[in-house]
Amino acid sequence: GMGRMAEADDIVAAVEAFFRPKGRLKGRRALVTSGPTHEAIDSVRYMANHSSGKQGHAIAAALARLGADTTLVSGPTEQPDPPGVAVVRVESAVEMLEACEHALPVDAAVLAAAVADWRVADPVVGKIKKKATPAGPTLILTENPDILAALSNGRGRRPQLVIGFAAETSSVIENAVAKRTRKGCDWIVANDVSAATGILGGDDNIVHLIIGSDVESWPKMSKQAVAEQLATRIRDRLTGPP
Repeated sequence: GMGRMAEADDIVAAVEAFFRPKGRLKGRRALVTSGPTHEAIDSVRYMANHSSGKQGHAIAAALARLGADTTLVSGPTEQPDPPGVAVVRVESAVEMLEACEHALPVDAAVLAAAVADWRVADPVVGKIKKKATPAGPTLILTENPDILAALSNGRGRRPQLVIGFAAETSSVIENAVAKRTRKGCDWIVANDVSAATGILGGDDNIVHLIIGSDVESWPKMSKQAVAEQLATRIRDRLTGPP
Protein backbone atom coordinates (compact mmCIF):
# COMPACT_ATOMS: atom_id res chain seq x y z
CA GLY A 1 0.00 0.00 0.00
CA MET A 2 0.92 3.68 -0.10
CA GLY A 3 4.01 4.32 1.99
CA ARG A 4 4.71 0.67 2.69
CA MET A 5 8.16 -0.65 1.79
CA ALA A 6 8.33 -3.86 -0.22
CA GLU A 7 9.46 -7.01 1.58
CA ALA A 8 13.23 -7.23 1.97
CA ASP A 9 13.38 -10.59 0.17
CA ASP A 10 11.52 -9.09 -2.80
CA ILE A 11 13.97 -6.18 -2.97
CA VAL A 12 16.96 -8.53 -2.91
CA ALA A 13 15.39 -10.72 -5.60
CA ALA A 14 14.73 -7.68 -7.80
CA VAL A 15 18.34 -6.48 -7.48
CA GLU A 16 19.66 -9.96 -8.26
CA ALA A 17 17.39 -10.22 -11.29
CA PHE A 18 18.56 -6.83 -12.57
CA PHE A 19 22.22 -7.87 -12.59
CA ARG A 20 21.73 -11.52 -13.55
CA PRO A 21 22.59 -12.31 -17.19
CA LYS A 22 19.40 -13.03 -19.05
CA GLY A 23 18.85 -16.64 -20.00
CA ARG A 24 18.10 -18.09 -23.39
CA LEU A 25 14.38 -17.41 -22.95
CA LYS A 26 14.93 -13.65 -23.17
CA GLY A 27 12.44 -12.29 -25.68
CA ARG A 28 10.10 -15.25 -25.17
CA ARG A 29 6.73 -15.03 -23.44
CA ALA A 30 5.33 -17.61 -21.04
CA LEU A 31 1.96 -18.10 -19.36
CA VAL A 32 1.51 -20.19 -16.21
CA THR A 33 -1.68 -20.95 -14.27
CA SER A 34 -1.57 -21.92 -10.63
CA GLY A 35 -3.64 -22.66 -7.55
CA PRO A 36 -7.29 -23.71 -7.22
CA THR A 37 -10.39 -21.94 -8.42
CA HIS A 38 -13.26 -20.93 -6.13
CA GLU A 39 -16.71 -21.44 -7.58
CA ALA A 40 -19.43 -19.45 -5.81
CA ILE A 41 -22.41 -21.20 -4.22
CA ASP A 42 -23.81 -18.01 -2.74
CA SER A 43 -22.31 -14.69 -1.68
CA VAL A 44 -20.30 -16.28 1.17
CA ARG A 45 -19.76 -19.93 0.22
CA TYR A 46 -17.82 -21.59 -2.58
CA MET A 47 -16.60 -24.94 -3.90
CA ALA A 48 -12.84 -25.47 -4.06
CA ASN A 49 -10.02 -28.00 -3.78
CA HIS A 50 -6.81 -28.41 -1.78
CA SER A 51 -4.35 -27.08 -4.36
CA SER A 52 -1.75 -24.81 -2.72
CA GLY A 53 -0.33 -23.24 -5.88
CA LYS A 54 3.23 -24.17 -4.85
CA GLN A 55 4.03 -26.02 -8.07
CA GLY A 56 2.59 -23.47 -10.47
CA HIS A 57 4.22 -20.53 -8.69
CA ALA A 58 7.58 -22.33 -8.71
CA ILE A 59 7.29 -22.95 -12.46
CA ALA A 60 6.53 -19.29 -13.14
CA ALA A 61 9.55 -18.23 -11.07
CA ALA A 62 11.83 -20.74 -12.85
CA LEU A 63 10.77 -19.51 -16.29
CA ALA A 64 11.32 -15.90 -15.26
CA ARG A 65 14.83 -16.75 -14.06
CA LEU A 66 15.56 -18.11 -17.54
CA GLY A 67 14.65 -14.74 -18.99
CA ALA A 68 11.06 -15.35 -20.11
CA ASP A 69 8.52 -12.55 -19.89
CA THR A 70 6.20 -14.53 -17.62
CA THR A 71 2.57 -14.00 -16.68
CA LEU A 72 1.14 -16.01 -13.78
CA VAL A 73 -2.64 -16.35 -13.60
CA SER A 74 -3.35 -17.51 -10.07
CA GLY A 75 -6.43 -18.66 -8.29
CA PRO A 76 -6.78 -17.94 -4.55
CA THR A 77 -3.57 -19.01 -2.82
CA GLU A 78 -1.34 -17.97 0.07
CA GLN A 79 1.81 -18.26 -2.03
CA PRO A 80 3.87 -15.05 -2.40
CA ASP A 81 4.14 -13.50 -5.84
CA PRO A 82 7.26 -14.82 -7.64
CA PRO A 83 9.87 -12.11 -8.28
CA GLY A 84 9.95 -10.76 -11.81
CA VAL A 85 6.59 -12.27 -12.74
CA ALA A 86 3.41 -10.41 -13.72
CA VAL A 87 0.67 -11.85 -11.50
CA VAL A 88 -3.02 -11.78 -12.37
CA ARG A 89 -5.31 -12.91 -9.55
CA VAL A 90 -8.64 -14.56 -10.30
CA GLU A 91 -11.29 -16.49 -8.41
CA SER A 92 -13.24 -18.67 -10.81
CA ALA A 93 -12.52 -20.83 -13.84
CA VAL A 94 -14.38 -18.40 -16.10
CA GLU A 95 -12.16 -15.55 -14.86
CA MET A 96 -9.04 -17.70 -15.30
CA LEU A 97 -9.86 -18.45 -18.93
CA GLU A 98 -10.49 -14.76 -19.62
CA ALA A 99 -7.15 -13.82 -18.04
CA CYS A 100 -5.31 -16.51 -20.03
CA GLU A 101 -6.82 -15.35 -23.30
CA HIS A 102 -5.92 -11.75 -22.43
CA ALA A 103 -2.27 -12.82 -21.86
CA LEU A 104 -1.93 -14.27 -25.36
CA PRO A 105 0.09 -14.50 -27.51
CA VAL A 106 2.75 -16.47 -25.66
CA ASP A 107 5.40 -18.97 -26.73
CA ALA A 108 4.67 -21.46 -23.95
CA ALA A 109 1.68 -22.06 -21.69
CA VAL A 110 1.97 -24.23 -18.57
CA LEU A 111 -1.49 -24.89 -17.18
CA ALA A 112 -0.73 -26.14 -13.68
CA ALA A 113 -3.83 -24.78 -11.92
CA ALA A 114 -6.32 -27.21 -10.39
CA VAL A 115 -9.37 -25.78 -12.14
CA ALA A 116 -12.77 -26.91 -10.89
CA ASP A 117 -14.59 -29.04 -13.44
CA TRP A 118 -18.01 -27.66 -12.45
CA ARG A 119 -19.58 -24.53 -11.04
CA VAL A 120 -23.01 -23.73 -9.63
CA ALA A 121 -25.23 -22.69 -12.51
CA ASP A 122 -26.96 -19.86 -10.62
CA PRO A 123 -25.13 -18.76 -7.46
CA VAL A 124 -27.47 -17.22 -4.91
CA VAL A 125 -27.13 -13.51 -4.17
CA GLY A 126 -26.85 -13.31 -0.41
CA LYS A 127 -26.45 -16.20 2.03
CA ILE A 128 -28.52 -19.36 1.76
CA LYS A 129 -30.21 -19.67 5.14
CA LYS A 130 -30.11 -23.06 6.82
CA LYS A 131 -33.61 -22.76 8.29
CA ALA A 132 -35.08 -22.13 4.86
CA THR A 133 -33.77 -25.44 3.49
CA PRO A 134 -33.77 -28.03 6.31
CA ALA A 135 -32.96 -30.83 3.86
CA GLY A 136 -30.06 -28.87 2.38
CA PRO A 137 -30.06 -26.83 -0.82
CA THR A 138 -30.11 -28.49 -4.21
CA LEU A 139 -27.18 -27.30 -6.27
CA ILE A 140 -27.50 -27.43 -10.04
CA LEU A 141 -24.01 -27.70 -11.53
CA THR A 142 -22.81 -26.73 -14.99
CA GLU A 143 -19.50 -27.57 -16.63
CA ASN A 144 -16.71 -25.03 -16.44
CA PRO A 145 -14.80 -23.93 -19.54
CA ASP A 146 -11.92 -26.22 -20.44
CA ILE A 147 -8.91 -23.91 -20.33
CA LEU A 148 -6.38 -26.51 -21.47
CA ALA A 149 -8.45 -27.52 -24.49
CA ALA A 150 -9.23 -23.89 -25.33
CA LEU A 151 -5.55 -22.91 -25.48
CA SER A 152 -4.50 -26.15 -27.17
CA ASN A 153 -7.01 -25.68 -29.95
CA GLY A 154 -6.94 -21.90 -30.22
CA ARG A 155 -6.94 -20.91 -33.85
CA GLY A 156 -4.21 -18.48 -34.77
CA ARG A 157 -3.19 -17.75 -31.17
CA ARG A 158 -2.10 -21.20 -30.01
CA PRO A 159 1.15 -21.14 -28.04
CA GLN A 160 4.04 -22.97 -29.64
CA LEU A 161 4.14 -25.26 -26.60
CA VAL A 162 1.11 -26.11 -24.45
CA ILE A 163 1.68 -28.14 -21.28
CA GLY A 164 -1.15 -29.50 -19.18
CA PHE A 165 -1.22 -31.12 -15.76
CA ALA A 166 -3.13 -34.26 -14.79
CA ALA A 167 -3.76 -34.73 -11.08
CA GLU A 168 -4.97 -38.30 -10.69
CA THR A 169 -5.75 -40.72 -7.86
CA SER A 170 -5.63 -43.96 -9.88
CA SER A 171 -4.27 -45.21 -13.23
CA VAL A 172 -2.17 -42.06 -13.25
CA ILE A 173 -0.20 -42.54 -16.47
CA GLU A 174 -3.05 -44.14 -18.42
CA ASN A 175 -5.46 -41.34 -17.55
CA ALA A 176 -2.86 -38.68 -18.32
CA VAL A 177 -2.03 -40.17 -21.73
CA ALA A 178 -5.73 -40.18 -22.60
CA LYS A 179 -6.09 -36.60 -21.36
CA ARG A 180 -3.21 -35.35 -23.52
CA THR A 181 -4.82 -36.83 -26.61
CA ARG A 182 -8.27 -35.58 -25.69
CA LYS A 183 -7.21 -32.02 -24.91
CA GLY A 184 -4.73 -31.62 -27.77
CA CYS A 185 -1.83 -30.32 -25.68
CA ASP A 186 1.82 -31.05 -26.50
CA TRP A 187 3.04 -32.30 -23.12
CA ILE A 188 1.28 -33.32 -19.94
CA VAL A 189 2.66 -33.60 -16.42
CA ALA A 190 0.94 -36.30 -14.38
CA ASN A 191 1.05 -36.91 -10.65
CA ASP A 192 -0.72 -38.97 -8.02
CA VAL A 193 -2.60 -36.67 -5.64
CA SER A 194 -4.30 -39.33 -3.54
CA ALA A 195 -4.26 -38.52 0.17
CA ALA A 196 -1.51 -41.02 1.00
CA THR A 197 1.05 -39.24 -1.21
CA GLY A 198 0.87 -35.89 0.58
CA ILE A 199 1.57 -34.17 -2.74
CA LEU A 200 -1.53 -31.95 -2.82
CA GLY A 201 -0.49 -29.00 -0.68
CA GLY A 202 2.92 -30.52 0.16
CA ASP A 203 6.43 -29.38 -0.73
CA ASP A 204 7.49 -32.43 -2.79
CA ASN A 205 6.19 -33.97 -5.98
CA ILE A 206 6.54 -37.14 -8.06
CA VAL A 207 5.70 -36.47 -11.68
CA HIS A 208 5.57 -38.24 -15.01
CA LEU A 209 6.28 -36.11 -18.09
CA ILE A 210 4.35 -37.40 -21.10
CA ILE A 211 5.47 -36.30 -24.55
CA GLY A 212 3.73 -38.16 -27.35
CA SER A 213 4.10 -41.86 -26.60
CA ASP A 214 7.10 -41.32 -24.32
CA VAL A 215 6.70 -41.31 -20.54
CA GLU A 216 9.47 -39.99 -18.29
CA SER A 217 9.01 -40.88 -14.62
CA TRP A 218 10.96 -38.44 -12.48
CA PRO A 219 12.11 -39.34 -8.97
CA LYS A 220 10.63 -37.68 -5.91
CA MET A 221 11.96 -34.15 -5.58
CA SER A 222 10.91 -30.76 -4.27
CA LYS A 223 8.38 -28.79 -6.25
CA GLN A 224 11.10 -26.19 -6.76
CA ALA A 225 13.33 -28.83 -8.37
CA VAL A 226 10.46 -30.07 -10.54
CA ALA A 227 9.93 -26.49 -11.69
CA GLU A 228 13.60 -25.98 -12.54
CA GLN A 229 13.76 -29.24 -14.50
CA LEU A 230 10.54 -28.53 -16.39
CA ALA A 231 11.64 -24.96 -17.18
CA THR A 232 14.91 -26.31 -18.58
CA ARG A 233 13.00 -28.72 -20.82
CA ILE A 234 10.79 -25.87 -22.01
CA ARG A 235 13.86 -23.75 -22.75
CA ASP A 236 15.42 -26.53 -24.81
CA ARG A 237 12.17 -27.13 -26.66
CA LEU A 238 11.81 -23.47 -27.63
CA THR A 239 15.44 -22.60 -28.33
CA GLY A 240 17.24 -25.91 -28.85
CA PRO A 241 19.70 -27.60 -26.48
CA PRO A 242 22.79 -25.59 -25.42
